[in-house]
Amino acid sequence: MTKDDIIALPDPRLRQRSQRVAHIDEATKQLVLDMTTATLDWGASRSHEIEVALAAVQIGDMRRVIIVREDFEDHDNNRFRAFINPEIVKFEGEPVEDLEGCLSVTDVYAEVARYPKVKIKALNLQGQPVRLTATGFLARIFQHEIDHTNGIVIIDRVTNDSKLLALQPDGSFIPIKPVTETT
Repeated sequence: MTKDDIIALPDPRLRQRSQRVAHIDEATKQLVLDMTTATLDWGASRSHEIEVALAAVQIGDMRRVIIVREDFEDHDNNRFRAFINPEIVKFEGEPVEDLEGCLSVTDVYAEVARYPKVKIKALNLQGQPVRLTATGFLARIFQHEIDHTNGIVIIDRVTNDSKLLALQPDGSFIPIKPVTETT
């Protein structure tokens, strides 16, 4: 798969809940590989951004699968971990606003409030249970990707249109002017 296989708004699939994976098989493993190659191809085309995660729905597959980059600091490390049927089982702390982008909301960033610490449960590609505690940026990523599996995108989390920013070709941001009706 390539970056062109990543769907974007207004594609209606992004607003649908993904289905639980009942059995991890070769098709599930191929899905993870497809997600990884599409994500890396997207990142190769965007010199001022780094691709950190993807949900299966973002390539039009309605299974509850997400991938998360193993190392956000090392752009040369192209390894991702797969999480099957991921769920947040506990939120901790007060939500903190920070800037988020999304591969399916092209060139738009938003100030989104997320919890600074979450506890996650999922399955790995071998079908074994995984439990982890994520803090900071990783907690934000899990909340963002699990939102995707529930049909929620970042613009749904924005409380004020002034918190929407357009990414410019040079990597800078400018505010998105709200659409107003004229009479």
